[in-house]
Amino acid sequence: MGDTLISRNLVPIIDMVGIGIKETAFKDLGQQLYKALTETGIALLINHGIPLEKIETSWNYFDEFLNLPSDVKNKYARSKIAEDDNHGYVSPGMERFDGKTPELRHAYNICQEHKDIMPKEVPGFAENISQLRQDFKCLASFILQSLAIAVGMPQNFFLDNHKHMLSNNGHNLTTLRMLYYPPVTGNNKDFGSGHIVRCGAHCDYDTFTLLAQDSEGGLEVKLVGSDKWERVGHLQGAIAINCGETLSAWTQRRFYALPHRVIVPEDEDLRASGRHSLAFFLHPDNDTKISPRDLVTQDNIDHNATDERIYTAFEIAMNLARGTYRESY
Repeated sequence: MGDTLISRNLVPIIDMVGIGIKETAFKDLGQQLYKALTETGIALLINHGIPLEKIETSWNYFDEFLNLPSDVKNKYARSKIAEDDNHGYVSPGMERFDGKTPELRHAYNICQEHKDIMPKEVPGFAENISQLRQDFKCLASFILQSLAIAVGMPQNFFLDNHKHMLSNNGHNLTTLRMLYYPPVTGNNKDFGSGHIVRCGAHCDYDTFTLLAQDSEGGLEVKLVGSDKWERVGHLQGAIAINCGETLSAWTQRRFYALPHRVIVPEDEDLRASGRHSLAFFLHPDNDTKISPRDLVTQDNIDHNATDERIYTAFEIAMNLARGTYRESY
């Protein structure tokens, strides 16, 4: 594992076993999440209820999809899916988090459940994703209720503002994203501007992100109060959670929007191995007004706060996304 945040016990690990059957379930989880996301910026959830086997199966299906001929994969390209602008396959080089450097990864965005826009050439792909879609929605709903209690709001405050998650981009930008970072070998060493980038440094735009990964693979973060990039490491079966710019703005920056990136590991064995991950980017409904005054009281208000502007969740996401998805906006 080497020197990582996990090996140094610097990432909070939240064990969810039994939490759901306690009368104080939402309060208990909310307290732990609040502490982790305000003091550290990231936490690992274990015993979260989503079987590792189901997640690993999704990676196997994605591998089958990537082995299809290019003309078949291109039928499902993100720009080809008329019903949903963000749904579909994204090939290496299309996204550039620094605005200029192409990134070496394959992605498949799932933004709604329509089996007729899922790859028919990979039997079982659509059914597996449909199950995972429900699993992540259930976990996210539990977390939303827990966070609402943690910030002193009615239990359904956040949940009521995320009613349309994974319905379609017209109502909500939530995306379940399959990712594969291919090995860095002589065949792609000159990809981009003379160097390899897997995923450039950025903060997510959303409420929060849930991430499952099959190996370490180069994920690095900057913890609260630090300007140093740190390797996270890998804990099998765990799902990482970090909050994005939307939740941070909603809470007058009490919740920390975590800067992160995926670098090419220096270790030759890790470089020569592909990396899978599955990310669930949770967004509020598009028309939700994100007001920093919603979640403040006289006890926690920041009287020095200067940004009182109110944007919709869609406006926040689009303003941040334009630098990344230049071919789409």
